[in-house]
Amino acid sequence: MMPYFIQLLFFVLCLILVGECRKHATREKRWTGPVETQKHGTSLSKKPPDNTKSRKIKTEAVLRVDDHDFTMRPAFGGPAIPVGVDVQVESLDSISEVDMDFTMTLYLRHYWKDERLSFTSTTNKSMTFDGRLVKKIWVPDVFFVHSKRSFIHDTTTENIMLRVFPDGHVLYSLRVTVTAACNMDFSRFPLDSQTCSLELESYAYTDEDLMLYWKNGDESLSTDERISLSQFLIQKFHTTSRLAFYSSTGWYNRLYINFTLRRHIFFFLLQTYFPATLMVMLSWVSFWIDRRAVPARVSLGITTVLTMSTIITGVNASMPRVSYIKAVDIYLWVSFVFVFLSVLEYAAVNYLTTVQERRDRKLRERMREQSLPCTCGMSHTGTMMADGTYSEADTNSLAGYTEAPMVPEEEPEKQEHMVVHLSVSSESTTAANKKKGLRGLSIIQNTHAIDKYSRIIFPGAYIIFNLTYWSAYC
Repeated sequence: MMPYFIQLLFFVLCLILVGECRKHATREKRWTGPVETQKHGTSLSKKPPDNTKSRKIKTEAVLRVDDHDFTMRPAFGGPAIPVGVDVQVESLDSISEVDMDFTMTLYLRHYWKDERLSFTSTTNKSMTFDGRLVKKIWVPDVFFVHSKRSFIHDTTTENIMLRVFPDGHVLYSLRVTVTAACNMDFSRFPLDSQTCSLELESYAYTDEDLMLYWKNGDESLSTDERISLSQFLIQKFHTTSRLAFYSSTGWYNRLYINFTLRRHIFFFLLQTYFPATLMVMLSWVSFWIDRRAVPARVSLGITTVLTMSTIITGVNASMPRVSYIKAVDIYLWVSFVFVFLSVLEYAAVNYLTTVQERRDRKLRERMREQSLPCTCGMSHTGTMMADGTYSEADTNSLAGYTEAPMVPEEEPEKQEHMVVHLSVSSESTTAANKKKGLRGLSIIQNTHAIDKYSRIIFPGAYIIFNLTYWSAYC
């Protein structure tokens, strides 16, 4: 009985050992992968290990990051390290005349060689990393000169790419949005063209340590053909480079991205020039309105003046407060002067009309006083005519009075003398009245002439101004 039990126990132990051996073999296959089988007639050759494909070796170990001091530039103590730059402009977001700046989104790429990052690889030509490795190695300290705001995009992660080649060449690319200052000249606004530049420069390294240059010359700058602005036409992008000197630190290489913008004029034609021209033409309507229609002409003149003031205020609100005259200011203020002169023209017409009416009223009163009846000591009333003579009936009636006993003999002579005196004075008065009447007629004709001449002078002068203006600025 006992030998049978011992045999059974030994058999169970053998089964357990076989099962454990199978589990161990399966675990080894899972980690080491499938075993390559040798085909008939071929020899099995061993491939050299590729460190970039090994999961057991970290990136820092492949690039030997811990073996070097990356706080110093490559080839420290030797010649300046060349750093090539190229830029791809993604978008030109906005141009602000008030702040005198522009906002641009671009891909900034740097190229240099750092032999400390070289590695051995037989299959991969390069290794690509994200922004986490950038903090552990040396990268150029390029910044944007005259920038107001800038940031690296971080959605969904930081838009940074680092590509290292086996021979130590490095490509460092990042996506940046920068707002930089642009010195604009508004003397020809809105018929102007503006040239802005984005400047790149190393912050710490002078030209003795770092040589910054455009990698492919003018071809280092590429733009998207779909870039467009609402108010500007992008005419040209080009690159330049030069040295910048700082008195306390020395000379630095500086790269320039230059672009020229030409403003679209159609918007300002609709919003500024056409309304101002219409207001000037509307002020000319008062020249055809009767000069006695004071409310109509005054209200029309005041309306056009206030409208021109509103247009000028609206244009200046969207512009910086510059100390020189802009082209649009010349046009608007000349138009304002034309509108204001039309108001003064009616003031002159109204004044001359008032003076003429006052003189006519006095002239009528004098003529009315001089045409009153005169008895001259006679009981019979004789009416003197306007030319200083009496009617034929009144003259015949004077003979009856010479025979009256109550009248002395010298009385007819006095009467005759008085009649002759009245006749002479009446003739002189009539001549004076005729002169005053001609003078008043001249004033009336001149008053009408002011409006008539204004209908020709004002439009003609404004047309000449427009021809001069557009030929000078276009």
